[in-house]
Amino acid sequence: MRANNVLGIIFSNAYDSALSEITSLRAMGSVPFCSRYRLIDFPLSSMVNSGISKVGIITKSNYQSLMDHLGTGKPWDLSRKREGMFILPPFHEAQTGIYKGKLSSLEGISKFLQHSKEEYVILSDCNVVYNINMKKLMRFHDEKGADISVVYKNGKIPKLSNMMCFDINEESRITGITVHDEAEGEGNYSGNIILMRKALLEKLIAEAKSLNLRSLEKDVFLKNVSKLKIYGLEAEGFFETIDSLQSYFDISRMLLDPKNMKALFNKDYPVYTKTRDDMPAIYGLDSDVKNSLVADGCVIEGTVENSIIFRGARIAKGAVVKNCIVMQDSYISEGAQIENVIADKLVVLRPNKKLAGAETYPVYIGKDIVI
Repeated sequence: MRANNVLGIIFSNAYDSALSEITSLRAMGSVPFCSRYRLIDFPLSSMVNSGISKVGIITKSNYQSLMDHLGTGKPWDLSRKREGMFILPPFHEAQTGIYKGKLSSLEGISKFLQHSKEEYVILSDCNVVYNINMKKLMRFHDEKGADISVVYKNGKIPKLSNMMCFDINEESRITGITVHDEAEGEGNYSGNIILMRKALLEKLIAEAKSLNLRSLEKDVFLKNVSKLKIYGLEAEGFFETIDSLQSYFDISRMLLDPKNMKALFNKDYPVYTKTRDDMPAIYGLDSDVKNSLVADGCVIEGTVENSIIFRGARIAKGAVVKNCIVMQDSYISEGAQIENVIADKLVVLRPNKKLAGAETYPVYIGKDIVI
């Protein structure tokens, strides 16, 4: 299987409701992450680094920020006359134009699939933080003679709707699928990176449409587990699924560990993002920064510990920021103190204000809010 014979499809709005606080004004794919990235950068970069040259990005709602971030696709070398990046807005429901699920969204891009010359297709969500070489999945698919190949992880099952969990035999074949909502415990759960022939996907979509089926997981994969050869490839390296504000907070802070940072940001497979020409971060004479990620364009004059500070943020003199995520262009004023807080873009915390959450219950401050 040649990588340039594979079409990438990314669901930019999948599981928006799991992170509703942050996605109220943006798609899951455009959620800021790790001081300078957006969540869509990870699947998109993995596809590009694996040689995939055509990627369709399915949008549903609140995608203005996503389009601004992606632009023409130039940071990912997808600004091309042929192939490249395609934004696929809602075009399905006659009245609302809003997809009702993944299966519905795939029906809505049926003409895009039909007109794409690639023989295979890889589907991916945006709420999983990973950086993998998808050529390994392609080789695995060929070696097993699989109809469908899925990347999975063994561990605590994310509490997401329609989460697929697998029974897998010694030959890596998936022999059973269960679909959970708010599952408990551990198991082999889907990373929602799925590879199959485009013709098979189109056939499954057409069959589901003729029967008025609506769930990709329950009505397509679950019902066909005994009919199709479905195999699972276990994920390696850093591979974490965001299923709530708490998990977003925890996974972000995991990258303060150099081992996790090295595992995710592989020099051989860089993660690309929209560039923002800015000055280097400036540290004041009285600043004190420990175990933190600080992006370019920041001005740090106060104390920052175990925190992630995005581009253009400013921590004023005497301010204290501990165990926090402070997003782009936010301002923590003189004498203010925050701990276990997620501050969205353009937040202003006035002088001497104090705000604290807990590690197991971070406080979220919405975009543009002044406290």
